Amino acid sequence: MSGEDFLDKLLAGVAVVWMPLGQVGEFIRGNGMQKKDFVEAGFPAIHYGQIYTRYGLAANTAFTCVEEGLAKRLRKAKNNDLLLATTSENDEDVVKPLAWLGNEVAISGDMMLFKHKQNVKYLAHYLQTNEFQEQKRKYITGAKVRRVSSGDLSKITVPVPCPDNPKKSLEIQAEIVRILDAFTQLTTELTAELTARKKQYKHYRDQLLSFADGVVEWKTLGEVAKIGTGSHDTQDAVDDGTYVFYARGREPLRLNSFDFDETAIITAGDGAGVGKVFHYAQGKYALHQRAYRIVPSEVMEPRFVYHCMASHFYAYIQKASVSSSVTSLRRPMFLDFPIPVPPIAEQARIVAILDKFDALTNSLTEGLPREIELRQKQYAHYRDLLLSFPKPQEVMA
Repeated sequence: MSGEDFLDKLLAGVAVVWMPLGQVGEFIRGNGMQKKDFVEAGFPAIHYGQIYTRYGLAANTAFTCVEEGLAKRLRKAKNNDLLLATTSENDEDVVKPLAWLGNEVAISGDMMLFKHKQNVKYLAHYLQTNEFQEQKRKYITGAKVRRVSSGDLSKITVPVPCPDNPKKSLEIQAEIVRILDAFTQLTTELTAELTARKKQYKHYRDQLLSFADGVVEWKTLGEVAKIGTGSHDTQDAVDDGTYVFYARGREPLRLNSFDFDETAIITAGDGAGVGKVFHYAQGKYALHQRAYRIVPSEVMEPRFVYHCMASHFYAYIQKASVSSSVTSLRRPMFLDFPIPVPPIAEQARIVAILDKFDALTNSLTEGLPREIELRQKQYAHYRDLLLSFPKPQEVMA
C-alpha cells in the first residue's frame, strides 16, 4: 500500500483543517535562566541551547537542574507541551521542536512553550516538514542571530484532522506518530550502536598503537615525513571544481587547479580543527595556506601515520603548548611529535584492523554513518508524505 493510499484509508473521508497555530494553542515565552544557573541537584530544567545539542524529537527527562528558589520564578513546561528553541545562527534550526513527555520542567529564555490539546509528537513531526519550513522562512528576522516571534508563529498553519471530533483527531494523529516514530527509533538505535562502536574503535586504536619501551624504534614526525602548507585561501574555492580542495574544516571544498599529487595526512593550521586530523589525501589535491600536509617517507605506511596522528596528535599539541588553548600551529610544533616505527608488515597489519573500524564509524559511503543517513532520508520522505494534506485552494484546483 502506498503512502497516499494509507493516508486515504486512515482519514476515511474526514476533513483536515489547516489552522493557524494561534488558534490551536497558546505560546508562552521562557524567562531568566542561564547556563551558569545549573546545579548538580535541584529542579529539572532545560536551557534552549540544549534543544540543539542534547535532545532529539521528544524527551521525558531533563539533563540539568536549577536551584529550587530560581525554579519558582521560571516558567515551566508540563507533559504534552511543545518546547521551541526560537533563535539560531541558521534558518533551518530556528523553531527547533522538542515534544515534552515528562513531568514539570523549568525552561529558559530564547525558548517558547506551546500549550495545546493535540498530540505533541504529531506537532513536533510536522514542525520539521518542508511545508512548515517554507511557511516559517518569511517570518524569520535578524542578521547574525536569526529568530521568530510568537506573534508570527501564531500565523503559521498546521493540519488538524477533524478538529470538531477531538477523540477521532487524536486517534489519527497517534497512528501517524506511530509510523514516524518507527523510523526515528531505528535511527536512535543506529546512533547508539555508532557511539558504542566509536568507543570500541578508540579502545583498539589506543591498544594497537601503544608499544612498550624497547619493543619498537621511536622517531619524530620530522624524521619520517615531509611537512608543509598549501597556497590557497577559502575564497579561491569554486562550486564545481575539478579537484578536492582541503581547507581548515571538516568538509572539503573544490578547485580547478591542484597543488600536489601524493598521499598525505591533512590537518588544520588554525581554527576549530587545530590538532585534529580530518582528511587523508590521495592523488591530486589543492591545499589551504593555513592547512598542513604530512607526507610519510618510505619507512612508514601512510595510513599508519594517519591513525597515529588521529589518535595522539591533538593531545600532544595541547600538552606541548605553553598556553591553555592552542589556536594555531607552526611547522616546528610538528617536528617533535613522537611516532613508533614498527616493521612495515606490522604497520600494515595494524592498519588493516583500524581501517575496518574507521570505515564502520566514520565512512559516509559505507558503515553506520551511511546507514543512519539513509534512515534519516527515509524518515523525511514518509514524514512529508504523511503530513502533506491538501489545502483548501489545492482541493478547489
